[in-house]
Amino acid sequence: MFRIVSTRIAQALPVMLIVAILTFFLMHMLPGDPAVIIAGDQAGPEAIEAIRSSLGLDKPLLEQLWTWLRHLAQGNFGESLILNQPVLSAVRERLPVTLSLAAVAFAITLPIGIGLGIVAAYWRNSWLDSAVMGFALLGVSVPNFWIATLSVILFSVNLGWLPSAGYVPLEDGFGAWLAALIQPAVVLALFQIGFLARMTRSEMLEILDQDYVRTARAKGVSEYLTVAKHAFRNTLVSVVTVGGYILSLLIGGSVVVEQVFALPGIGRLLVQAIMARDYPTVQGTMLLLGFAFVLVNVVIDLIYTFLDPRVRYD
Repeated sequence: MFRIVSTRIAQALPVMLIVAILTFFLMHMLPGDPAVIIAGDQAGPEAIEAIRSSLGLDKPLLEQLWTWLRHLAQGNFGESLILNQPVLSAVRERLPVTLSLAAVAFAITLPIGIGLGIVAAYWRNSWLDSAVMGFALLGVSVPNFWIATLSVILFSVNLGWLPSAGYVPLEDGFGAWLAALIQPAVVLALFQIGFLARMTRSEMLEILDQDYVRTARAKGVSEYLTVAKHAFRNTLVSVVTVGGYILSLLIGGSVVVEQVFALPGIGRLLVQAIMARDYPTVQGTMLLLGFAFVLVNVVIDLIYTFLDPRVRYD
């Protein structure tokens, strides 16, 4: 197991380096100067140039890149230009919000997406199959910012059932924590539910046509055991793969939802940093999100060996 983890992390290091370099150059290609934003509209050229010099922005790009990579190798992600605090500290403060949102959305996505996919596959070509696939198509097609806006208008403004914005820490009460997250989590989960349902249906259709499933039915095995034990178990590797991919998307793809619901998470921090041209925060946050994606994939590789003994890593 240690060899698997170490190998996967070693393979991910070049990817992380490429992500770091691309993020650095893409941020510097954006129009705007962080020194101007920090100095304010009334600042003169001398004040702006002094800020640029203090931040090291007057140096050549390659020299700035080398300095940043050298600091990264020492575990230093730099100082935020707009928050006046280390990037790691800013991310650490907002990480519980994003992880809580991703966890609730994942808990909604997994059972509903898998369940809808199984139902659609079992009753293939029926009105139920069409309804499930229509819902899945709607979920992957409608923009989540539009659904989020309608959800706030309906459930927060008109009905008053749920708060429209803000976050309540878990230590302040589970009910208040869940009430603050359930609406953005459902909005965030809709796309993933549709994606997971379509994938599960496709895998289940292929498995249900296999000879061993027909043999189980011929032997008189109940439909529940046939579908749950013989069919669904053989789709677990694909489901886990997609599940890990979905979890990564939920962690890194909550930018729009956090903005609409004013959740102080990593996604909102990233948007604010991009708008302010806060280079260290954007670069550090993107690198940490990339590391989270790699970590999720390593965990998936380990789960494979438990779900399917045929899966081995040489």
